[in-house]
Amino acid sequence: MAKIIDLGDEIELHLTKREKLAALHGNLTAKKSDLISQNVVEKPWRSGLLKGFRAPGTGIPFYLLLGTMRYKGGKDFTIIYRNRPVEVFEFKSGPYKRWIISKEK
Repeated sequence: MAKIIDLGDEIELHLTKREKLAALHGNLTAKKSDLISQNVVEKPWRSGLLKGFRAPGTGIPFYLLLGTMRYKGGKDFTIIYRNRPVEVFEFKSGPYKRWIISKEK
C-alpha cells in the first residue's frame, strides 16, 4: 500500500511495485511549502471528490483507481482501493493539484 514519507522539506508518496505498474508511474515528491491542505474523505466514490478522466492508469469503478486523473485546469494522482477512506493532499504548485490516497486500515 502507498505510504507518505516525510523527507524534511519534502514529502514523498512511495508506491509499491504493483502500484507503480498499475498506475504507470513512479514515486512522487512535493515540497511541504506547497501543501495547502490535508484532509480525510470517508466515501471517495460518492463524495464528488473525483473528477476528470483516468489517463494513464488502471481503474475498475467502485473497486480500484490507480493513476492520473486529468481535468480542465489540472490533474490529480489517485490510489484508491474499494470503499476505504482517502487522505487528500492539496498543493498550490507542482505537477499534481492533489494526491488522493487510500488510508491503511
